[in-house]
Parts: sequence; C-alpha cells; structure tokens
Amino acid sequence: MANHIMLTEYVKKRTGVPLGANGSMNNMLKRSFGAPSFYLFWRYWNPIWSYYLSRYVMKPVSSFLPHWCAVIITFAISGALHDLAVMLIKWKLLCFFTPWFSLMGVCVLLSLKFNLSFSHFPMPVRALINFLYISGSFHLTELLF
Repeated sequence: MANHIMLTEYVKKRTGVPLGANGSMNNMLKRSFGAPSFYLFWRYWNPIWSYYLSRYVMKPVSSFLPHWCAVIITFAISGALHDLAVMLIKWKLLCFFTPWFSLMGVCVLLSLKFNLSFSHFPMPVRALINFLYISGSFHLTELLF
C-alpha cells in the first residue's frame, strides 16, 4: 500500500474542494445525488469514511477475493460499524445496517453489471433515482429483517 493517495487529496478529488472547505458538504451532496449511476453515488458519498473503508477493507480484501466479494464485504463492514455505533448509543443489540448496506452493495454491483446509467436525465431525476435505490433497499431490509 505504498502508493496510496492521502486523505486530503482523496477528499478534494471527490468533493472538488479541500477538506474542511466551505461548500464541501454541499458539493458532496450534489455530486452524490446527482451521480449518473448508483455506483458513482458511492464514489462521492462521505469521502472521509470511504477513504478509510477503501484503504483498510476494500483493497486488502480485494487482494485475495474477487472484486464483487470485496465490494459486498466492504459494504457489510461499513454497516456493521454503523450497527455497532447505534448499539453503543442505545445499549441494545441491533443488526439492521449490516444487511441494509450489504444489499446496497449488491445494488452497486448489479448497476455495474447491467451498466445502469441515468446520465441522460436532469439532476433532480438522477437525485430521485439514487434516493430510490437507498430507500428501496432500506424498505426491503425492513421487510426481510
């Protein structure tokens, strides 16, 4: 992992502005929700979190498992960490984010496999489609778990 990009460079690449700069949150939201695919939504969403997931989960797991498996594991670990944070706050066993995030990882892979792009739609429609991916997988997780 000697050739890795630094966090500050990574955030600027994803948001278009330096880490902590005015407008970085707004840029992240616009780029994420306005992304022309669900895969690209995740390229822009929460760049600090994704930097560490990429560096400490995705890349190491990709070195010995297929890419598709590494993607699902990365999403699952992110979900598990969200579950853990909520459990620590509520002092109650919880396992919702892990399956939800895993399902979103599957959605990312399916959108890549079938080359699902909505780049020809205006930004508000792309935002709605990305939101529907997230809320749809949320509701499916609610039904299943």
